[in-house]
Amino acid sequence: MAKKKEEGPSLIETFSEFKETKNIDRTTMVGVLEESFRSVIAKLFGSDENFDVIVNPDKGDFEIYRNREIVADSDVTDPNKQVSLSEAHAIDPDYEIGEELTETIDFAKFGRRAILTLRQTLASKILELENDSIFNKYKNREGEVISAEVYQVWKNEILLVDDENNELLLPKTGQIPGDFYHKGDTVRAVIDKVDNSNGKPKIYLSRTSPLFMQRLLEAEVPEIADGLITIRRIARIPGERAKIAVESYDDRIDPVGACVGVKGSRIHGIVRELQGENIDVVNYTSNMQLFIQRALSPARISSINMDEENKRAEVFLQPEEVSLAIGKGGLNIKLASMLTEYTIDVFREVANGEETEDIYLDEFSDEIDQWVIDAIKSIGLDTARAVLNAPREMLIEKADLEESTVDEVLRILKAEFEEE
Repeated sequence: MAKKKEEGPSLIETFSEFKETKNIDRTTMVGVLEESFRSVIAKLFGSDENFDVIVNPDKGDFEIYRNREIVADSDVTDPNKQVSLSEAHAIDPDYEIGEELTETIDFAKFGRRAILTLRQTLASKILELENDSIFNKYKNREGEVISAEVYQVWKNEILLVDDENNELLLPKTGQIPGDFYHKGDTVRAVIDKVDNSNGKPKIYLSRTSPLFMQRLLEAEVPEIADGLITIRRIARIPGERAKIAVESYDDRIDPVGACVGVKGSRIHGIVRELQGENIDVVNYTSNMQLFIQRALSPARISSINMDEENKRAEVFLQPEEVSLAIGKGGLNIKLASMLTEYTIDVFREVANGEETEDIYLDEFSDEIDQWVIDAIKSIGLDTARAVLNAPREMLIEKADLEESTVDEVLRILKAEFEEE
């Protein structure tokens, strides 16, 4: 018994798959369909120059016509572009040499391979167009806040989908510590970066970017949206604390008060969105010495030595103010440095009458390892009293030393002056 020939995929199915394609307008779609047909025709016949292709994606149909010149039977050299007079007469006896014969081509008769080639060509071209459309759409929206739905949670990133089912990525680095999502949750984030390096667009979101906080403030504080208040700088340690410098050119407006709102009403919503991230708002000034003082709030500064060329500032405070300047875990001084773009070193102010004689750290090389001395000197502390006047937390963090090492150094230095 003869085996029944397997039917190939129908052209009706081919059209139904692509006519509702998102992100591609009708004119572009017609062009893609025609180009795809012509690509397959060129492979079948060697050329598509003498073919007319008419497609209608709305109805899901198409027509293909081949135009050939009628020549004498003995003059046919290219069967694709020429047809013999006797063959033309079989269609219509009135045909003459030199006329053009137009005939309908039944694409389905070219078989399964041709139809598969058409489908693959269409799929490739449409995917390329869709990717370009998504890339252009989101590239133009970089910096905007978007809400998307969690589709899948992985270890290093979260896959989300927008209203049109486009895929978005929220990397671990873009997540605030404390963010925890399940499938179906709605996430707000800023469109941080759109990449198209491999032909497939990747849209990266961020909740840790300073720009996300800026956009939230713009949405919450009308004076910022209206241009009456300008956000000059933002420093964030996501999920922990942030400092924002704002400015207004209208003397009637208190920029800090406007951002915070009555009893913190405007800032509270942002704090909740950012998993309890505390937000300090300060007035911006181009006077860097004053700006550093404001940035170190709530600590009250006694004096500052500025090194503008190297962007360093030595800040002196009363002993009871030092811990406020440093802040819990060193957050306050770290954010102040980020906000002002200055390296800030904090010192206890020497009281009147206190012993001012000092000793260079190198003199202690017999008691303190040289690498420890070098680490302390690398942060600008060369003498024993400079180290003793510096906050313990700053020595640990900036010199990158173990707590036990710092405590031993302080013990040795204190003992030297006690002996005196």
